[in-house]
Amino acid sequence: MRVTIIGGGVIGLCSAYYLSKSGYKVTVIERNDITDGCSFGNMGYISPSHFIPLATPGIIAQGLKWMMSSSSPFYIKPRLNLDLIQWGLAFKSNANAKKVEQSAPHLNNLLQLSRELMADLKKDLPAFNMVEKGCWMLYKTEKTGEHEKHLAEQAHQFGLKTISCTAAEVQSYEKEVEVNVAGGILYVDDCHVDPRGYMEALYGYLKNKGVEFWLNTGVKGFERSGNKINAVITSNGKMDTEEIVIANGSWLQEISKLLNVKILMQPGKGYSIMYNDLQRNLSYPSILVDDRTATAPINRWLRIGGTMELSGHSDTILPKRVMAIYNAFNKYYPSMNLKAPDTSRAWFGYRPVSPDGMPYIGRHTKYSNLTYAGGHAMLGVSAASGTGLLINEIISNKKTSIAISAFDPVRFS
Repeated sequence: MRVTIIGGGVIGLCSAYYLSKSGYKVTVIERNDITDGCSFGNMGYISPSHFIPLATPGIIAQGLKWMMSSSSPFYIKPRLNLDLIQWGLAFKSNANAKKVEQSAPHLNNLLQLSRELMADLKKDLPAFNMVEKGCWMLYKTEKTGEHEKHLAEQAHQFGLKTISCTAAEVQSYEKEVEVNVAGGILYVDDCHVDPRGYMEALYGYLKNKGVEFWLNTGVKGFERSGNKINAVITSNGKMDTEEIVIANGSWLQEISKLLNVKILMQPGKGYSIMYNDLQRNLSYPSILVDDRTATAPINRWLRIGGTMELSGHSDTILPKRVMAIYNAFNKYYPSMNLKAPDTSRAWFGYRPVSPDGMPYIGRHTKYSNLTYAGGHAMLGVSAASGTGLLINEIISNKKTSIAISAFDPVRFS
């Protein structure tokens, strides 16, 4: 059977990995050339710790406060846009305690499945950097600390291991760098990868296994008969197919419109800055909780990232938001003395954000051969391997490894 995957990011490639292992003839259509995009410049976290979905109680009020600051972690570009309005209304209705309580176990299952599967990918793929030592949630205030300790208690209920530390104990883990915090929670089960190395390893493996790639290829439309999609019309010609997987990240909504399918999605722009050949570096990755900033060290290089900017697919870099990431890092690690970034050269990518912070994984009811794999927000790398396995199980009509009802792509239709 021929399976066509639209999207060559980490979700699309992991889906191709499991489908090709099951013997399917897989073709990946990608609008770029698999050298950049949200799968490359992120933190590379594989994080069972991130089991709380993005839409949480109080986030809207906090977001409105942040919007008053040009350097805050969150920004919505004001505009009259029907897609944004529909997304915002759905987000508001899902940002409550009951919905989070319902969603967290499902997100936890997906993240833990993905973490377990990384052992198999690490064996199969060409070597890539994967650091398995956990990730810090570092906090500046006792109020934030109490919240983080409460989340750690929830994590224990899901079987995750954490270590709660005072400021002095956090410092004992970091041998080279001063840490200025009130305390931290170490999530032992987390790990992180060099996302570029991981993507290159996946891509190389798949090409070697016979997966076909149509790169720099745009999707223009589809040929349909009844409730079945027969072919994809692209900028490089027509491709006949038997199964379609839509996995093209923050562009998932645009492709869906070509099929008259309603999918609520907004691109959430994030920025990151890179440092190479550092004389001193962090030993552990960390989330700087009070400032919504993340760090990812591997050997002597370091990536710092953050912000959530809902401004559409805009390639405009907002310098104050890049500098906010840099300034936040300096508050927590004052002795690093990193050079201020050239904001015009900061990396940015578009996270695919659904209204409830949960991905879309599953068959769509409108077409018998259409499956979705997207909307993972900041959890693309974290959830990619589990999503890929689920896509293979769905298309193979097998019982899925975990329940997927919470990820139903029709839930906002």
